Amino acid sequence: MGTVIFMADKTNAVRLVQQAKFPCREAFYEFDEHDLNGNHAAKAVGMPPEQVFKTLVARGDRTGINVFCIPVCCELDLKKAAKATGDKKIEMVAVKELLGLTGYIRGGCSPVGMKKKYPTFFDETCVLWDEIAVSAGARGHQMILPPDALAQLVGAKLVDLI
Repeated sequence: MGTVIFMADKTNAVRLVQQAKFPCREAFYEFDEHDLNGNHAAKAVGMPPEQVFKTLVARGDRTGINVFCIPVCCELDLKKAAKATGDKKIEMVAVKELLGLTGYIRGGCSPVGMKKKYPTFFDETCVLWDEIAVSAGARGHQMILPPDALAQLVGAKLVDLI
């Protein structure tokens, strides 16, 4: 497949990053609605899977909705996530809840520009890279930017999540 050569309208997430004056590149790629695996996105944008981060939304028993960004090749450790949020228990939200909570659909969920500001946590490995990729808010669209800029923009804490 590879990167698609076309420009789509800027997503709200990209506009917010640019308004904050943070450096940001965009990458577009073809996707399969039936296979929204983040490893495919990493390959399509030519980055290692450890450098491409997926955005996950979970609900804590005490804190409610929280957002987690981890490398696409990894799984969220729910015990570590609960510890980071101060919850006893945390569980992933159902896919059918995602759009209503965040404004984004599965495979296009960005930590930037959600409907509401939720507590956000990035896996600490993000600082191993000069830049990381996250969804730009649409399937087949990634934004690539420095992890410290992204964390600052969304008020994220860096913690061990994997």
